Amino acid sequence: MTTTLRPAEPLQQNPDGTRSRRYQVCVNSRPVGRIHIGTHPVFGDAVARITNLWIEEPDRRRGRGTVAALAAEEIARGWGCRRIEVTIPAEVEVEAEAEAGGAETRAAGAGAPAGPALRLATALGYVVRNYAMEKALEDVPPALPEGSRGRPMTDAEFGPWSVRSEAEYARSWIERGVPEAEARTKAAREQADLLPDGRDSEDMLLSVLEHEGIPVGTLWLAVREDHGYVFDVEADAAHRGRGHGRSLMLLAEAQSIAAGKSAIGLNVFADNTPAERLYASLGYGTTRYTMYKHLL
Repeated sequence: MTTTLRPAEPLQQNPDGTRSRRYQVCVNSRPVGRIHIGTHPVFGDAVARITNLWIEEPDRRRGRGTVAALAAEEIARGWGCRRIEVTIPAEVEVEAEAEAGGAETRAAGAGAPAGPALRLATALGYVVRNYAMEKALEDVPPALPEGSRGRPMTDAEFGPWSVRSEAEYARSWIERGVPEAEARTKAAREQADLLPDGRDSEDMLLSVLEHEGIPVGTLWLAVREDHGYVFDVEADAAHRGRGHGRSLMLLAEAQSIAAGKSAIGLNVFADNTPAERLYASLGYGTTRYTMYKHLL
């Protein structure tokens, strides 16, 4: 039997500047699933995304998803893409289980684990670049250790912090396979979009953690909708290994609860083992993985 992709629509030129196309996954011309491929809204036409891959239950575990994902790579190469990405929820609904996952697949509290999707993506050469973690918050904010307190970042502190934060963010992407120009453009754009009014930007809290009156770390927290979200957290190099990273995360939880939020989330880059251990010890769980593959 032959598995192929058949276009389900014309090539779409989207308002955000991306292009995309939906395909039927067919076996001997019989539709057995669907796949949605597009270019990346941040990295541009050089990067493709598989945003949805779904195979009918009777045709799963027969390699249909594998062939569809490989065919998607060929389409991406034809578009001139140098890299392809996919996002896989840590848990996905049984009805929407995709053999290779996708950014459009809904996370569910109870459902099939994404293990098969992760195994498939890994077998095809995809590498985990980063993943999202989340934690439900209690009603009572946690207390900081004795001698520690958080305060708003000052104007004098904001400028140097902003430059350093943007540079570190770009470096994290560069170290994980993103070309330097793309990484620096992404970091600058996101910083400008999220902090249009500097430290007075709406729904953004920029804080400094002090211990015994000495600044020991910084925190950038967004408080929007029903979530708090940690964009940047860092203990100063001279004060690491003393528990200040944990204190900064407790400060983030306390600020989120004070803002009426029910959960808090963050992004973790792969291979950041100390951060992963800290977040896991505080009760954070992984919600989705972002994986990438270079197209030769």
